[in-house]
Amino acid sequence: MINATDIRKGMVIRMDGELFIVLDREHVTPGNWRAMVQTEMRSLRSGNKTQKRFRSNDQIDEVYVETRNFEYLYPEADAYVFMDAENYEQIPVPADVVGNDINYMPENCVVKGTVIEGKIVSIELPSNVTLEIIEAEPGVKGDSRTNIFKNAKVSTGYNVKVPLFMKVGDKIKIDTRTGEFMERVNE
Repeated sequence: MINATDIRKGMVIRMDGELFIVLDREHVTPGNWRAMVQTEMRSLRSGNKTQKRFRSNDQIDEVYVETRNFEYLYPEADAYVFMDAENYEQIPVPADVVGNDINYMPENCVVKGTVIEGKIVSIELPSNVTLEIIEAEPGVKGDSRTNIFKNAKVSTGYNVKVPLFMKVGDKIKIDTRTGEFMERVNE
């Protein structure tokens, strides 16, 4: 148990028998009232966001969180299967936990997984990934202005804007935070 004033962003707490991840917190001292901690949290079970105000002397149940490396293997029904890098156990992760991150995960991609009570509750991608272009619009000959982009589809099925000179088979680096093309990868 910790005091409400010790709550930090990213912390996982148990409240009313449910697990929440703290998205934001603010310590408020309004005039002559007692201090309080205003939090914005997301339920790990339902994904719903909620705001909660704690008095500074409230006791909060902090949950032990473990972070480990997992390798993405393949999709399965409404889940994605990951392998624990330490013990080689295969774990299905619901599609809503993975979300749009699947666009940047080729097979055998290594990600960091947050594990609570034996379940992966969130994943963290590397800051960039290298993917191969499998479809690309043809470049217009003679259009040599700078910063002209065309649509291309990469091996995960994600569509990205790339420079005109890129073609099928090229490998590119994509920023996983923005989803944008970074550079061509020479191998």
